[in-house]
Amino acid sequence: MAGGVGSRFWPLSTTKTPKQFLDILGTGSTLLQQTYERFKPICPIENFLIVTSSTYKDTVMKQLPDISSDQILAEPHRRNTAPCIAFANTIIKSKNTNAQIIVSPADHLILNEDQFQKNIVEGLDFISTKDALLTLGIHPSRPETGYGYIQIDGEIEEESFQKVKTFTEKPNYEMAKIFHDSGEFFWNSGIFLWTLDSIEKAFKSHLNEIHSLFEVYFPSIGTANESIALNEAYIECKNISIDYGIMEKAENVYVQTVNFGWSDLGTWSSLHEHSEKDENDNALINGNILLYDTKNCVVHLPQDKIGVIQGLENYIIVQSKNSLLICPRENEQQIRQFTTDIRTEFGTEDN
Repeated sequence: MAGGVGSRFWPLSTTKTPKQFLDILGTGSTLLQQTYERFKPICPIENFLIVTSSTYKDTVMKQLPDISSDQILAEPHRRNTAPCIAFANTIIKSKNTNAQIIVSPADHLILNEDQFQKNIVEGLDFISTKDALLTLGIHPSRPETGYGYIQIDGEIEEESFQKVKTFTEKPNYEMAKIFHDSGEFFWNSGIFLWTLDSIEKAFKSHLNEIHSLFEVYFPSIGTANESIALNEAYIECKNISIDYGIMEKAENVYVQTVNFGWSDLGTWSSLHEHSEKDENDNALINGNILLYDTKNCVVHLPQDKIGVIQGLENYIIVQSKNSLLICPRENEQQIRQFTTDIRTEFGTEDN
């Protein structure tokens, strides 16, 4: 899934070039490219499908030249993750009705890729013998308010696989601390494994209106009418996440509890956490930067820029081509509102 706009990473991530297409970590590869390379040892190249906005199709083709154009599924409208997955299911059904499916966002960080690949193979083995919707749950390392949580009910199917009791959206700090301390809750990674048959049954039961729209679309695949039929399906689709639409309602949801160094890289602070830091806990990414009396900051400058920063603590300092953000880390949840205000005042947040 590579269609999000990553507004919390403004000013680097914009509607024109969202974070999955950027080298956020300063590694030389974009997050999309890193995700692709992570799955190549598991999945044949011809089996990849990249679901993205029609706006970004050319960008995906440029960044993943090994992928053919018909492996890039271009959504005509943004409708959240449930329609995105229903669209992919429909294409997969036209190719292989016995498929096993891995659903992954294109913009996450995985530190231990060997362990990740091992866990994915274990998850595929699990769903091969069980009618299950499997999600990967991350052992929480702290009370985190930026993630959703999965509660287990103690029914252990086999080692690392447990029945899900509840899903909880992003909690406040007090609730997150209770979740963290209880040992019953795991972060919701947004990475899913299931068979085509299992997820199709779940759509019929819980989001049949979306399933029916793509059933109408199905006969048009490969015909001259395909883009028109797809657009009609998306116009009618409601905007709903797979978590809210299916995972919170289905009875056959399981969690595989894993620990491979995961972050959804949703905020500048999450980038700070996973970046190398200096002796004053500053994460310096790109640019030529001198710091004086500065602590616990994340600084991201263009490669050709020189920056001198004095007297700041717990700040985000990010410069893109035409934009500059200086914001206390504790207020970074307001960045989405900043981008809305910028569009209202200046017409665009793109740099």
